[in-house]
Amino acid sequence: MTTAWLAPSAGAARERAAASPAGIAVVHGQVSHTRRRPAVNAFTYPAFCLRLPLSKLPALAACGIAWNRRGALSFHDRDHGARDGSPLLPWIRGLLAAQGVAADGEIVLYAFPRMLGYVFNPVSFWLCHDVEGRVRAVLCEVCNTFGESHNYLLAHADGRPLASGEVLRARKVFHVSPFCAVAGHYAFRFHFGARRWLARIDYHDDAGDAQPLLETRISGRFTPLDRVGARALLWRYRLFTFGVVARIHWQALKLWLNGAQVHRKPQPPDHATTR
Repeated sequence: MTTAWLAPSAGAARERAAASPAGIAVVHGQVSHTRRRPAVNAFTYPAFCLRLPLSKLPALAACGIAWNRRGALSFHDRDHGARDGSPLLPWIRGLLAAQGVAADGEIVLYAFPRMLGYVFNPVSFWLCHDVEGRVRAVLCEVCNTFGESHNYLLAHADGRPLASGEVLRARKVFHVSPFCAVAGHYAFRFHFGARRWLARIDYHDDAGDAQPLLETRISGRFTPLDRVGARALLWRYRLFTFGVVARIHWQALKLWLNGAQVHRKPQPPDHATTR
């Protein structure tokens, strides 16, 4: 189910057209996270990700990123999708067809690359366009620190395009944090801009409070990527992946010390994708 956050307008239509997928790019920005209750916690970290049009993955080597092979900075198909090393574009096309989503244009993946051979993506976003460049669906690929993953597919039941600022809801079915039960729902909002990437994820538990329990913001601006930029990226963020995992555990320790309730990890859902 979806609810409009901002009414679509002619300006929004022009923005969607301008945001039609271009080339491989790096997104420099930050991640912010706020927990509202009962243990209050907030942090903001500098971050980056890659914007990867799937049809352009063969151009990764020319951008200074190893594709499906070892490298100081690399991207591997096996880190996403079926997670067996099979090509990503046929996988997402098959998933969309099975779900009845008509997204026959470019598919753009926003994800972390491997840094020094190591990667952990808490969430990756697949923006699924039609041939006119409109976003028809977003697949949110969520991973936890237990080696499990689950997909939330966000799309309108009537097939109309998604607009910047819309609220897209999905029932929470997958365990991520021991400090949150598998209950309630997520409210997603995206900015489909030509220069800026923004994803907002609010988690509402079943406590009956109108305010989200957790608020997460992922934002940044696009910069074209070439070999020089890749070397600078590797130097600037060389310990980035290790930092992501370390920060997750550090924030978890702070919550535990502040008395946040710990929930046992349930079995993962028996289906790979929730819509």
